[in-house]
Amino acid sequence: MSIWPQLSRRRIVRAGHATGRELRCGLMDTMLADLSVSVVLYFECRLDEDRLAAGLALALERVPVFAGRLRTDREQLTAVCDDTGVPLDVYTVEGTLAEAMGRATAAGSELVDPVDARAARLGGVPLLTVRLTRTSDGGTVLGCSWHHAIGDLQSFMLLMRAWSAAVEGEPLPEAELVDDQDALLHSVLPERDCGRPGFRLPTAAEAQALANEVAVAPRANRIVQVLFAEDEVRRMREEFSAKAGLRLSSGDVVCAHLISTLRELDEDTAERMVTVPVNARRWLGLSPALVGNLLSEVHLTHRPGEGAAALAAALRTAVEEFPAEHLNLRANLAFLAAAGRSRMADCVPLGFDPAARRFSFSNWSRFGAYDVTFQGQRPVLFSPAANFPVPWVCWTVEGFDGRGFLCTVVVPARLAARARGVQGRAALHRYRVAADALPAAAALVPKII
Repeated sequence: MSIWPQLSRRRIVRAGHATGRELRCGLMDTMLADLSVSVVLYFECRLDEDRLAAGLALALERVPVFAGRLRTDREQLTAVCDDTGVPLDVYTVEGTLAEAMGRATAAGSELVDPVDARAARLGGVPLLTVRLTRTSDGGTVLGCSWHHAIGDLQSFMLLMRAWSAAVEGEPLPEAELVDDQDALLHSVLPERDCGRPGFRLPTAAEAQALANEVAVAPRANRIVQVLFAEDEVRRMREEFSAKAGLRLSSGDVVCAHLISTLRELDEDTAERMVTVPVNARRWLGLSPALVGNLLSEVHLTHRPGEGAAALAAALRTAVEEFPAEHLNLRANLAFLAAAGRSRMADCVPLGFDPAARRFSFSNWSRFGAYDVTFQGQRPVLFSPAANFPVPWVCWTVEGFDGRGFLCTVVVPARLAARARGVQGRAALHRYRVAADALPAAAALVPKII
């Protein structure tokens, strides 16, 4: 083996028959059509590639859009379930599973084959890729990348649950495809919502500034991963809930503590905005088995002087308790329709505003990543992969073995250095005590704070 991954086998996995079904991508899907999403799952055992391929084929029969291709016709983006297939590549690498965990977010780690999202819009490019990497100590890294236009994390986890069930010989979960995303939304959305779209059309000067930010992002920013143990999160909840006078969730307090602490380390005392994407299925009364992008977002004002407990309380009220009228999906559709599909590439999400240090916080916990089972084994770690490092973005998932929380955050290099230093670690883990039990695997990955 080599320190660089060595390809040992390549195949294309197909369901075996094409439904021919065509799904009209909505305006929100088209807005996301230049993006792919990549994740990595780590298993402390050797997974059988033939069993995985056979299970994936059955899962693709249940969720065929992942084995299809996109087609663009007169600005209309369509996902065609033609069973062209999913590449599944098997690699070997010298190094341990723990060493691979430390490379999850490193540029060029080669644990995932990122989907070429822009090329995929024209067809001929897979909408899902799978890379299986075998480590020298018998571990397996499963890296997956999918095109954002065909679905959000909920959609991807439907595929993963079907894949897991197929490998384990269990009944596959239901998965419902949406023939026309915009028509579905118009049929279920309230006539009036908050009225504030989650996008903007920047001026020429701002567009150039944003382009410059993206161009320098790999050099200017760093990805930091912070692990919060269950006991320290419990202490946060107790303290923040008492201060706020209401019961807060673990996700609320982790988000609030992380943002507040990073701005404290950055010596940032200005009022800032926070954007939190939310899965709109529950508030719209839609089936959780719906495949597609059904995301809304809430926007909050963060005033550092008010403390983390106040931000956590605002998150609880905004994300967990707001009615459907507070969603902004109808406002988003109206905004994108007015802009036109030809100008969607110029639209910018409100959450992406590096100059204003606007924080975007995505909570990926409770989506069932650690319920995925292959050959009786669950992942020891699930993590976002090295997506594009634009600053002030965070994804939070459960930590090792599904316990605690792992936050993957992109910040400027100077702030990353502070967070990794003695002062930063002490501030981030001010609710941890020496007796707290941490997963054994965490000690093997020193890059995780």
